[in-house]
Amino acid sequence: MFLIAGLLVFSSANTIAQIKIDVKKKVNQQANKRANQRTNQAIDKGFDKIEEGIGNVFKKKDKTSGEEKEEQPEEKKQTNTKATAQEKPTPAEQPKPQLTWAKYDFVPGTEIIFEDNLEGEQNGEFPSKWDLVQGNFENASFDGSNVIYHMKCNMNGGGGIVPMLKNAKEDYLPEEFTIEFDAYFTENHGGNYVIYFGDYRNQTKLDKEYPIAKKWIRIAKNSVEGENFETNFYPGYKSGLYDKTPKWRHVAISFNKRALKVYLDDARVLNIPNLGYNPTGFSLGKQSVEGKDPGYTKNFRIAKGAVPLYDKFLTDGKFVTTGIKFDVNKATIKPESMGTINYVVKMMTDHPELKFSVEGHTDSDGETAPNQKLSEARAKSVMDKMVELGISADRLTSKGHGESKPMAGNDTPEGKAQNRRVEFVKF
Repeated sequence: MFLIAGLLVFSSANTIAQIKIDVKKKVNQQANKRANQRTNQAIDKGFDKIEEGIGNVFKKKDKTSGEEKEEQPEEKKQTNTKATAQEKPTPAEQPKPQLTWAKYDFVPGTEIIFEDNLEGEQNGEFPSKWDLVQGNFENASFDGSNVIYHMKCNMNGGGGIVPMLKNAKEDYLPEEFTIEFDAYFTENHGGNYVIYFGDYRNQTKLDKEYPIAKKWIRIAKNSVEGENFETNFYPGYKSGLYDKTPKWRHVAISFNKRALKVYLDDARVLNIPNLGYNPTGFSLGKQSVEGKDPGYTKNFRIAKGAVPLYDKFLTDGKFVTTGIKFDVNKATIKPESMGTINYVVKMMTDHPELKFSVEGHTDSDGETAPNQKLSEARAKSVMDKMVELGISADRLTSKGHGESKPMAGNDTPEGKAQNRRVEFVKF
């Protein structure tokens, strides 16, 4: 029994000892495992830092948003660079002169001979106020406006359209006249408009000494040329330098007895002191092939030139202008109005004793009350613009008369245009 008991005690002691050894081993194993885990975590964090540092090399900061953007692979970068180059032509291909109407000096005539804003025209029909010489033309809606669509026209040797006037067979352009219209140019630098200073439908035998075929000017997107004078360019352009941006241009032509001036938007591009012949009429077209590089024109006006506005003021104590134009049913001044406004500002600067009431008038379209408010708002817009240009506010007042004082009948486009006017009245 003692022997068995001793063996059991010995065996239990060994078992306990064995258990203790196993526990110690287990503890050591767990300790080693956890140490290894911490080491791995530390190593992982180290690699994370390294990878983050490497990643920053391939990142760049967006200066506008502050956000980080991944740098593109080299191949992708090259592709995008090419696309950008196509979207943004080099300065040699497309200079970007800024429109500055501050020096614009075109002042239109005050007696309107022909007016066509294409109001009420039916799309697809031939323009109702024009007559056809040669080509394909029709009314259309383009870029939010009613336009004349020049589908096909060959202006070499005559063609295009002419205004319908009662005296079309006579010389209907006076010694002093102005012509204005808006022309659209596509990205094709070769697409241009041709004006003949003669009516190719009705006046072919009017001037035998100087036939219509020689009375022409060609208007491109950034240049003007004509019979017996070289090409003249819009500021910032020269031969071989093309503007591929589609755009509208406001074309303005002034003739005074023998001198011709042509403007594109804000710049006087052509100034001929002696044209060498007498303009008798107006023909217009665009050198285009049907389905390719079409033309669009709108907002036509031919007006008779008047005596200088200051001389008119000295005689009547006021002067009337139809050259200050506004957006339809708004008081927003159109940029081409700046020629007339600049003229009046200079007049008041040269004659500091002058004080004017700026008075707005409308045609009879629409309701009487809104027309009254519109005329008041337009007169104030002109006054505010003159103050902005340096005229003291105490030298100006403004008022509106709406449709109450027409100068002409409201039954023709010319009469309506005559009634949409701004008067400067001495006070």
